[in-house]
This record gives sequence, C-alpha cells and structure tokens, in this order.
Amino acid sequence: MKTHRAYKTELDPNNAQRTALLRHAGAARWAYNWGLNRKIEAYENGEKSPTAIDLHRELNSLKRIEFSWLYEVSKCAPQEALRNLDRAFDNFFRRCKTGKGKPGFPRFKSRKRGIGGFTLTGSIRPEQSRIRLPRIGWLRLKEPDYLPMPTSGVKILHATVSEQAGRWFVSVQVEEERPDQKPTIGEPVGIDVGIKHLAVLSNGMVFENPKALHAAKRRLRMLEKQKSRRQKGGANRRKTVAQIARQHYRIACIRKDAIHKATSAVIAKQPSAIGIESLNVAGMLKNHYLAGAVADAGMGEFHRQIRYKAEWAGIPVVEADRWYPSSKTCSYCGHVLESLPLGVWMWTCPECQSTHDRDVNAAINLRNMAVSSTVTACCPGSSGPSFAGELLVGQEPNTR
Repeated sequence: MKTHRAYKTELDPNNAQRTALLRHAGAARWAYNWGLNRKIEAYENGEKSPTAIDLHRELNSLKRIEFSWLYEVSKCAPQEALRNLDRAFDNFFRRCKTGKGKPGFPRFKSRKRGIGGFTLTGSIRPEQSRIRLPRIGWLRLKEPDYLPMPTSGVKILHATVSEQAGRWFVSVQVEEERPDQKPTIGEPVGIDVGIKHLAVLSNGMVFENPKALHAAKRRLRMLEKQKSRRQKGGANRRKTVAQIARQHYRIACIRKDAIHKATSAVIAKQPSAIGIESLNVAGMLKNHYLAGAVADAGMGEFHRQIRYKAEWAGIPVVEADRWYPSSKTCSYCGHVLESLPLGVWMWTCPECQSTHDRDVNAAINLRNMAVSSTVTACCPGSSGPSFAGELLVGQEPNTR
C-alpha cells in the first residue's frame, strides 16, 4: 500500500544560497499577492474568478515585459503559490457553506509577518548529507542520512522550503510503500491530556508538561520591553525582533520535543486500542484565566500526533464524545457525579467509596470506552461495557 509522507530537516546554506532562497520566497509571496489582487478585481468587475492556471498563463505573458526579474527564480515558486491561493479560496468557501469557524478570507502576505516559503517540483535529488533543488543547486543538510533516497519504492513529489527565526528548512514529500503492520499485542490504553500533566495514561504512566512558554515568560517580557524602546525601522529594533523570534522558536521546539517523545512512547507499547477525548480547544482558549496554559500545553497537537502515528502502526484510535463525563464517572462502579470542580484532583465515589485521581480515572474510563467500541465493532451482538461490579480488560479497582 502506497502512502504519502513528508520528511522535514534543517538546511545549512551559505550566504549566496541564502540570497537565492530569499529571492525564491519573495517571488512566491509576490505571486500570491498578485493573484489575490487579480481575483479581487475580477469579483468587483463582475467577471469569473480566474483559476491558478489562468493566472499562471497571464503571468507568463507579462513576465517578458513587466516582470523580467521572475526569470531569476524557478518557475515552480510562483506557480505553486498560485495553486496555494486556489486552495485558500476553496477553504474559504467551504467554511462559509458549513458555518464552522470564521470564514477567513485570504489575506495579502507581508514580509513583516514572516519571510514565508516556496514549493519546488521537478528535479529534486536528496543524498546522504545534501539535497539538490531546481535553480538553487546543492544545499547542505544539518542532519545527514534522514531524507529518503529515490529508490524503486520511493517517489519524490515535491519539496517545500521555509524559514523560521533565521533558520531554513526543507520538507520533502514522497510516495512510498507502507510497511506491513504488525499485529498489536499490548493492552488497550486511555489517554487523558491536560494542563497539570501533558498526558496521563490508564496504566498510571505520567508525561510531565514542560511548560516551555511559562518558563520563558520572563525572558520574553524583557525582550518585548526592549523592542518597545527601540526606534521603529532601526537596526537595533530588527536585532531585538530576531531575538524574540529565536526565543519563540526555542519554546516551540521544547514543546514539540516533549509531545513527540510522549506519543512515540505510547505507540511503542503497541496497544490494541487507544481511547482519547474530544477536545474543544477553541472554547478553552476563551477562558482568559487558562488560555495561556492551554495554548502552552499543546493538547491538540498531542492528539494529532497520536492519530497519525497510530494509523502508521495500525492501532485503532477511538475518540469519545465531547460531553462524555470521563472525569466525573467512577471507573469501578460507573456512578456519575453531578459536578466536579476543576480544582478537585482527588475524589471519593459516594456509591462504592473508591478514591480516584482525577486524571487517572479519566484515562481508565477512556480506555474502557475504547475497549467497548472495538468489541462492539467486531461483535455487533455484544452488550458493551458493564459497570455493575465487572471490570473490563485489565482494569483494577482503585481503592487508594
């Protein structure tokens, strides 16, 4: 079975190559803005909105007369940027029809908000410690032996180059054969994510939250004050802005590293099923008392990584309903509390008198839900989970 997969690694360009990368990113950004302006003009004049192919043909005719500087970069950079513009409008109209979230009309790209990136197709050739891109040439890699070599089972589709905090990255998307999935032999597991801990498993394993943003708040506050005292447009202000970008990049790396290690450790156990909860992260961020901590935890990213890594390993992931009372339900007898304040971490069931840790209890309930869902799917005649004194697979009463 063939699957698409992306490999992202950092580049190590010299000054001349860095200039070429900046030139390509600028051409892609300009083409996107030019195409967006043409679409807006067509709408105001009552004309049919031009597609990416129409815009690319028009741009090719104008390139010889008005935009001859585009010959200095690969033709793929503006062409893929116009295709990205088409996808942005498709997403805009889709959100308008469904009514989910803000429509988000495509905006003009500004260099002040970031250099951005570009996509290249064609002759892309990765090697052990370098990669060859069209019109740019060979670029060194900071991490050797990571990108896949173009063999009989691997087909390179395209490469996307992006910039972040002064660092350049390349993401190579390939089409490759998915290896045969081994049968899962481990016990099912439930995962409860939160703010206090990054994740708590039903078997009692706890992954701590690094709280990268909270640890760097003092440094960020100092840099922001320093930036406010700098003169706008000055060199010192640009240096401070670069320091702030590097600090935010470091925070993101710490958070992503912790999530990758936690999710990989869960998948390495080869559980037969994984139970997670449906999170309304957008609703959580509306609470101004917890918004910073929720954003710093990266709960949505944790679930995203669990889903795609479990799919690669052939492990079913069962998502509970948003209103499923995982924390308020006794994992032993099934009694549901009327309310459980956020500040209460330990509670005692009034029915069976068993004491529960809030997060561990929620993880056990999610595991039970995943087991009952998989059993029901395999055996339609099964009755699902039972709480009347019966323990589900691997469950033990918590009588602490």
